[in-house]
Order: sequence, then structure tokens, then C-alpha cells
Amino acid sequence: MKATRPAIEPDRIPSDGFALIDGLCQVAESLSRTIAMGPLTGGLGREVGQNTDGDTQKALDVEADTAFFDALSNCDVRWYASEERDDIQERAPGGRFALAIDPLDGSSNIDANVSIGTIFSVFQATDDAEASFLRPASEQLAAGYFIYGPQTALILTFGEGVQHYVLDPIDRQFKLANDRLVIPATASEFAINASNYRHWSKPVRAYIDDCLAGAEGPRDKNFNMRWVASLVAETHRILNRGGIFLYPADSRAGYEKGRLRSVYECAPIAFLVEQAGGRATTGTDRLLDQAAETLHQRTPFVFGSVDKVDRVTAYHDLPDQEVSALFGTRGLFRG
Repeated sequence: MKATRPAIEPDRIPSDGFALIDGLCQVAESLSRTIAMGPLTGGLGREVGQNTDGDTQKALDVEADTAFFDALSNCDVRWYASEERDDIQERAPGGRFALAIDPLDGSSNIDANVSIGTIFSVFQATDDAEASFLRPASEQLAAGYFIYGPQTALILTFGEGVQHYVLDPIDRQFKLANDRLVIPATASEFAINASNYRHWSKPVRAYIDDCLAGAEGPRDKNFNMRWVASLVAETHRILNRGGIFLYPADSRAGYEKGRLRSVYECAPIAFLVEQAGGRATTGTDRLLDQAAETLHQRTPFVFGSVDKVDRVTAYHDLPDQEVSALFGTRGLFRG
């Protein structure tokens, strides 16, 4: 359903991509209303099945996916790839764009009233559906996310910096709040699921041990740990306050290559982070240089302020004996 006027201020959006961004904004505006109703809607967080990777689908996951797909009929999108669908769908034959989307990131938090979001990535469409997405992440034309929280906001890049839009609750239009969002250079926060400590590699444990050692340790400062379990919420905090997010590979079955999806989660977030002056890697290599081999491929993911991400990479670059020595002297469970 088309709005009677644009859902987003048009001044900063390239004309050839405006219909696509406006279409996404229309759905996000509607979703924000639904999410704000919470349990009054009759159970947005109820389980309704599983997606292609076996992850539980919530009712709103499916509703959001259908809404975005339906809204793109006149938005020049040829190929539609979603976390909630096994295969790539053709939307508009001859369209210029290929859209990869996580329609509702963090849906496990719906019933807890925690910020959730929508992540999307835009590529140039080719005649080959898979080839449109399975290419270096650096070839993205645009990327962004919507966050549904105390404010509903859109964070967006076309490769020339990061724009921050906020949904005006009065007239329901996304309005520009910051035309050059930049990650603060210094911060004292890190985000990781510490319950998985025993499964991490030694370089990751050594890095976290240094953070936990605080002012008495090698970092000479105290850190705070954050973990929301919503990629959009974690990203939004880092874009605004700095810090680092880690979702590394670990030794558990199914986690050998991390758990976050490369095409429609990590690639767009990495694009935004780099455009905001930060760094995004697999823990060792630049994320935007990677090309997924399958649509739902997973990857380790580390992003945030440059100095912190580079330190994680440096720990991975150390010879094993040096990392073992670090871990031996700084280990969380040392006697």
C-alpha cells in the first residue's frame, strides 16, 4: 500500500534509489505501529515455525517478511533474498536492484520489549539471481537498518557517509537527524555473550581477559560489558557511543563459522560501520572483502571502534605460543 506522500524526506536520497528506500520506510513505519502495540496485537512473539537454518520464526518475522516483499512491486527490485525464505525470489523482472534483508532482527526479544530491527543490503541486480548476492560485500550500493525502540530510526549509507533519520511520531515521516554519523574514537564498552567463554579461541579469550582486568591490567582502564542479543541494538549503541561487538566462531558444533549471516546481516552492518569511521572484520580479515558462497552462509563478526577491532586482529596474528602465554598469565580462571 502506497502512502499519499513520501515516507522519508527525499533531499538526501539518490533519485534512482528513492522508490526503494521509500518503500522500505513505508513498511517500517507500519511495523513500528504494530510493534508498539505489543501484546495487544494477540501474540507477536509466538512461534510459528522455523526458517531454512532451523532458527525459530516468530509470528512477526513472517508478517514483516511478507510486508517487505509485497511493498517492493514498484521499487525496481528484481531479486529479493530474505532470512525467512529458503531461496531468492524474483520480484520485478528487469529491475535494477537486488535486495537482501533480515526482516526482523532480534525477534526473540519481541515479548521483552527490547529494541529490534530490520537490516537490509542493496546490490546491483544481474541476470543471475545468486551472483547478484554472492559477491564481495564491498560491492553493495547501499545498506541500512531500521531500529524499533524508544524512537523508530533509519540508519542508512550509500557509500558516502552514514545518515540518521528518525520517524516523527506526529506526521509519521522519517526526518534527517544527522547527516554524518561518526563512531566515537574512544569508548569503554564491549559486547559479547560471556556465557560462551569456554568455547572461544585463545585470542578472543585473551582480548576479553584484558578488558576484564580493568585498570590493573594491560589496558590500564576499566570496561563495561553489554549484551542485548539484538544485532541492530548492539550496532546502534556502537554507532552512537563507540566500543566493540564480538560474535566470534567457537568450538561448538554449528558455531565453527559463527552464527550471524554474511549476506543480509554482517555485510550491511560492516558497510555502515566502515562508512561511520569504524572497522568490521571476521576477527582476522576485513568483512567487506569477503564474498559468501551460499545465501545463508554464516561468518564470525567483530566490529566497532578502529583501535579495539585492530587489537582483536593483532591477537589473532600472534604465534600460538605467544597467545598461549597471554592466556596463561591473564586467564579469567587463573589461580
